[in-house]
Amino acid sequence: MAPHVPNVLAVVMGGGQGTRLWPLTQDRSKPAVPLAGKYRIVDIPISNCINSGYRRVYLLTQFNTASLHRHISQSYKFDHFSGGFVELLAAEQTMHSTSWYQGTADAVRKNLAHLLNHDWEYCLILSGDQLYRMDFRRIIAQHAESQADLTIATIPVPRESAQALGILQINNDRRIVRFVEKPKDPGVLDSLRIPRESYENLDIEGDEDFYLASMGIYVFNRSVMVKLLDNDFTDFGKHIIPGAITTHRVFSYVYQGYWEDIGTIKSFFEANLDGAEELPKFNFFDMSSPIYTRPRFLPGSKINGASIDHGIVSDGCIISHAHISHSVIGIRSFVGLGTNLHRVIMMGADYYESQASMLENLNAGRPRMGIGQHCRIENTILDKNARIGDNCVISPAGKPENFDGPNYVIRDGIVIIPKNGIIPHGTVI
Repeated sequence: MAPHVPNVLAVVMGGGQGTRLWPLTQDRSKPAVPLAGKYRIVDIPISNCINSGYRRVYLLTQFNTASLHRHISQSYKFDHFSGGFVELLAAEQTMHSTSWYQGTADAVRKNLAHLLNHDWEYCLILSGDQLYRMDFRRIIAQHAESQADLTIATIPVPRESAQALGILQINNDRRIVRFVEKPKDPGVLDSLRIPRESYENLDIEGDEDFYLASMGIYVFNRSVMVKLLDNDFTDFGKHIIPGAITTHRVFSYVYQGYWEDIGTIKSFFEANLDGAEELPKFNFFDMSSPIYTRPRFLPGSKINGASIDHGIVSDGCIISHAHISHSVIGIRSFVGLGTNLHRVIMMGADYYESQASMLENLNAGRPRMGIGQHCRIENTILDKNARIGDNCVISPAGKPENFDGPNYVIRDGIVIIPKNGIIPHGTVI
């Protein structure tokens, strides 16, 4: 008899409007935001699925889906015989419903008919804006072993992080007995602490107080999912799960490792820059479980005498005599002579500018795509296809934490030049 291989369908939640990542989400959905020079955020959960052997993945999305759609269709093509797919399910108006997705549970409920068309035992629900590497076979195995109806992936977090997350309490069998969303009350927090005697059992190292936070990763049994969605509740974390704890067997899978929710400009910026460190917290070089993305067939980057200190340089760039430190340079980037970049995320370009276009822009006094000569830029995100002129200075120093300028914005103390933004020659921000 063949060994029993769990039959799993994965669903990645594409997130709402992504307002906390604005203006990076002005023209694209959150999962389509570029990451680490050549990837997009959505490549992370999809790669985790493929590396775990789960090749049927739906992506639920509703805002600015065009670029995400293009990326998915150009990146994830399985052969006809494997039965694998990565497909988008965008919010659609039907005879039964004309409204947008109201929350995570509502999004899954509205697509339940599509999902149930497939044969699966377990549904794995993932978030589209997290940076982590997880072998999902482990959570599925624990889910089956403990005969759970629902399993929630959790991560031990220190007290200061606990107040912003959904915190769970488990018994000795790892069954969840209590769930509190974003506990602020010190007394409630104290009561949710993981007991010290459980540290060894849960492989927790360190002697500070830890709390089990929900990672927004769930495993549902098929029949349980249908039953738990048979109502009008809109959100898993807020509504469905607290109720399910009292009526169903809900267990916690405890994950140890790097996990970053990259939902804000600050966390996105820091997670990207961390990739340029000598020992990054997230290792893109781990070929036992690679991160996949779209194959682009770009030439290797050309460096004409630049000095680079802790930098990531992606494919197809041309970098002249510039000084780059602690920065991420995205695909097809041009960096001019004498330019100094420190703590800069340059997302690169979607195409190479033609000679005719460069000439046309030159005559109109507009800079070419990329960064011109003799610029000084720090603590800045340059979105795709930005044009930065010569002799520009861009820095958040001495400015408010959040500010909306004419052709730039500042969020969390980081300057952002939006997609296709133009910064004229000699501009000082």
